[in-house]
Amino acid sequence: MSIDNSTVKKVAKLARIEINEEEETTLITELNNILGWVDELKQVNTDSVEPMLSVFNESMQMREDKAESNFENSQILDNSPESNSGFFVVPKVVE
Repeated sequence: MSIDNSTVKKVAKLARIEINEEEETTLITELNNILGWVDELKQVNTDSVEPMLSVFNESMQMREDKAESNFENSQILDNSPESNSGFFVVPKVVE
């Protein structure tokens, strides 16, 4: 797989960032290098390696599960392309 100009522009649009032509060229090179590295990793033989969830064998201490936010609802919705009654508006994906 290879990254081209249209893919970089699409990713930039989805990420809501503006890039110029010089940055676009740099990103194409960097993303293609990353994909090349991932392809190298796919070639590693992992048949005798047990799957694991973490590199640490230690158990994690559980914390109290309580909801908290440092942002107001309006601040979060300001970055949304479309909102209605305090909620994100998204296209219907299931018929």
